[in-house]
Amino acid sequence: MITWKNIISFCNNGNPAPDRRVEKTEAEWREILTSEQFHITRKKGTEAPHSGALCGIHEAGKYNCICCDTPLFDSTIKFESGTGWPSFTQPIAENAISYKKDSSFGMVRVEVLCNTCDAHLGHVFPDGPEPSGLRYCINSESMKLDTRVSHEE
Repeated sequence: MITWKNIISFCNNGNPAPDRRVEKTEAEWREILTSEQFHITRKKGTEAPHSGALCGIHEAGKYNCICCDTPLFDSTIKFESGTGWPSFTQPIAENAISYKKDSSFGMVRVEVLCNTCDAHLGHVFPDGPEPSGLRYCINSESMKLDTRVSHEE
């Protein structure tokens, strides 16, 4: 289980290596993403709270990166945080997510990115439910729910 201490260590000492890498030019990303998906994932944007299609969805499946289809989160660890964005307590695998210190907007946060393609997903905070105490606050536009894949696989 990933803890806040692990996340700080990843920020300071480097992230786990991904299983694979996907790299595209800006033009190639623009071809496959909507303008909102591109703004959020490639330009580090944020959707308005409570506006994302995946906020209230609780179907079984995997939440995959919208850019490269890498599985990021399992529906079994999604929870209602009341923040207006889909929230999760753990990534699907330790090396699915990369972590980066974010000092924008006059505060220090930890940005989370897809470790496969560097898509901006959102941020992680140490105020989630036990046992991890983590809250991955993720933009709906950065993910897609694959309901064909059971969380039991």
